[in-house]
Amino acid sequence: MKFKLALLAFFLLIVSCKSKKVEPTFVLIDSSKVEAVKKERAFDLGTRLLESCNSSRFKPFSSEEATDRVIQNATLEKISATCQKINQRNGKFNFIKLLDITYFKSTDEYIFRYKIDYEKKYFKRELSVTIDKDNKVSAISTKEIKPKPL
Repeated sequence: MKFKLALLAFFLLIVSCKSKKVEPTFVLIDSSKVEAVKKERAFDLGTRLLESCNSSRFKPFSSEEATDRVIQNATLEKISATCQKINQRNGKFNFIKLLDITYFKSTDEYIFRYKIDYEKKYFKRELSVTIDKDNKVSAISTKEIKPKPL
């Protein structure tokens, strides 16, 4: 009998508690709702970085295009080392295709995710370009996408 009363009290406690509505900190948004400047900046700088792997020439980012942290990290030595590994596995860079755009409300940043098309189709890679509220690239990275098991 005591167990039933305890179970009933516990059930009433659970039912009476109301949960707060938590607003998401990020949202996937449609490409048409993003400023053209942000879209062009993300595409141009991402393409420029990946094309430098084909040509072995890298035009450094300017302070109008990227944040100081990105400019410091995008050195010729780091890029050439990364390109050498990627070219060996994936071959020549062809093109990028926009997958989605994520908007972070708290930081007012947009993350553009692109599928990278390479000469060799064995390994899939993805490019992420983060654009801040000042329309500058605040982060840029590439990663390999693991194949999904069958």
